[in-house]
Amino acid sequence: MTNFVQRMIGAATLNVPVVEEIEADTDYTTPALGVVVLAAFAAAIGGAAGGIQNAAVLLVSSLFGWVFWAFLTWVIGTKFLPTPDTKSDMGELLRTMGFAQSPGLLRVFGGIPVIGRVVDFVVLLWLLVAMIVAVRQSLDYTSTVRAVAVVGIGWVINSAIWLFSLSLLRAGG
Repeated sequence: MTNFVQRMIGAATLNVPVVEEIEADTDYTTPALGVVVLAAFAAAIGGAAGGIQNAAVLLVSSLFGWVFWAFLTWVIGTKFLPTPDTKSDMGELLRTMGFAQSPGLLRVFGGIPVIGRVVDFVVLLWLLVAMIVAVRQSLDYTSTVRAVAVVGIGWVINSAIWLFSLSLLRAGG
C-alpha cells in the first residue's frame, strides 16, 4: 500500500496501478480533498501577485471546480458516453480527479515573472493529461480517446461556468 505522497507522485507520473489503487480505496476521498486544497493553495500563492482577491478566487474556484467537474464527468461519462463496462460513482471520480491535481502544486511558481507563465501552461497541460488518465481508469474505459472526449467536454463546460462566475464577481465588485 502506498502512502499519500507516493500516491500524489503516482498520479502525477500517470502511474495507472496507483490511479487504480486510489480509485478503489474508499478511505482516500478525504486525502484527495487534501491534494485539491494543497494545489489550490499553490495556485493562490502563485497568483498572489494579482492581489489577495485573485488568490481567494483561485482558492475557492479550485475547490468548487473539483467537485463540479467530477460531477460533470460522472454525468457525461456514465450517462452520455458510457461503454458496456462503465461502472463508476462520484467517490471514485472525486478520488482520482483529486489526486490528478497533484501537478498543480507546481503552480506555486506561477507568480515568478516570465517563468511563471511557462510553469502555469505546462502545469495546465499536465493536469489535463493526468485528468484523462484518472477518468479513463475511473470510468473503466479501454479507450483513451473516449476519456479525452469526456474530459474535454467537462473542461469546456466547467471553464465556461467558471468564466461566467468570474465575470459576475468582477461586475459586482
